Amino acid sequence: MTYAEDRILVQEHLAHAAEPKPLSADEKSDLEARIKSALKEQDAVLVAHYYTDPDIQRLAEETGGCVADSLEMARFGNQHSASTIVVAGVRFMGETAKILNPEKRVLMPTLEATCSLDVGCPADEFAEFCDQHPDRTVVVYANTSAAVKARADWVVTSSCAQAIVEDLDARGEKILWAPDKHLGHYVQKTTGADMLLWDGSCIVHEEFKSRGLEDLKALYPDAAVLVHPESPDAVVEMADVVGSTSQLIHAVQTLPNEKFIVATDNGIFYKMQQLAPNKTLIEAPTAGNGATCRSCAHCPWMAMNGLQNLLQVLEQGDQEVLVDPGLREKALQPLQRMLDFTANMNLKAAGNA
Repeated sequence: MTYAEDRILVQEHLAHAAEPKPLSADEKSDLEARIKSALKEQDAVLVAHYYTDPDIQRLAEETGGCVADSLEMARFGNQHSASTIVVAGVRFMGETAKILNPEKRVLMPTLEATCSLDVGCPADEFAEFCDQHPDRTVVVYANTSAAVKARADWVVTSSCAQAIVEDLDARGEKILWAPDKHLGHYVQKTTGADMLLWDGSCIVHEEFKSRGLEDLKALYPDAAVLVHPESPDAVVEMADVVGSTSQLIHAVQTLPNEKFIVATDNGIFYKMQQLAPNKTLIEAPTAGNGATCRSCAHCPWMAMNGLQNLLQVLEQGDQEVLVDPGLREKALQPLQRMLDFTANMNLKAAGNA
């Protein structure tokens, strides 16, 4: 798929994206109370991504659920005893939950919430790309469909991609990587691995601009720059810390800086501010000229998760994530490899602590 075709596909999906309507304080309070009651009645747990609305994240925390990156969301849903998992995020996260928990009902506030990386990597075209390079180990980012995962040898997230590719490279394996070219290039640079990259990108992270970041840094010279590796090279090169959502949150907590310029989806600010209330967070600009630009760094599909459709799905159960059993078996293998690898990595880290 060409870059132009990729962008057309993404724009077609965006044309149908619908954010929930704004709510008054009383409306929010009523919806939250009804959602909490429905979660208990249906033996359901709410799992939310860092990029969702702060109201959703807070509700997940208050009801014993989880707010995390995609890797921790997968782990939490897999280990929790609830019979229903409600995934507030984008569709590949719901599919991942279902792949790991076939016996559980998996619901989402809306199945329309997708991802530009997923849209830009159709399973049939990806399979053809893999067939053209049979000598390569296929590593796909979690931001992909179940069908793409089923064609892979490994699934990775941004928090474990570098370690997994480094391990594969040490074994002499050549990598076929998809779909995010910016994250792929970052991993390629940091590991030195032989990697062939699919030409995909995140519509949010690709919009961060190095020129605007330079201007903002001039205004706040003591601020640390935090960048997600899905961003373009010129932005990544300006970073003090490059990492996954959970790694960037950790940086805000542990670095001595009082100010941080953050180049990722601004939904992350809720958790950052919660864990580091005395730190000042500044949005990195995504457009315009200079530091006066107001960032629009928020995924339009993450924004489709709201209190209204969260309650609706609990009451109606009409947005259930289903994965074909045969496809699920194939997609489970590379996902399980990732979970096993990261579990062993954490055990080694704990042993060396």
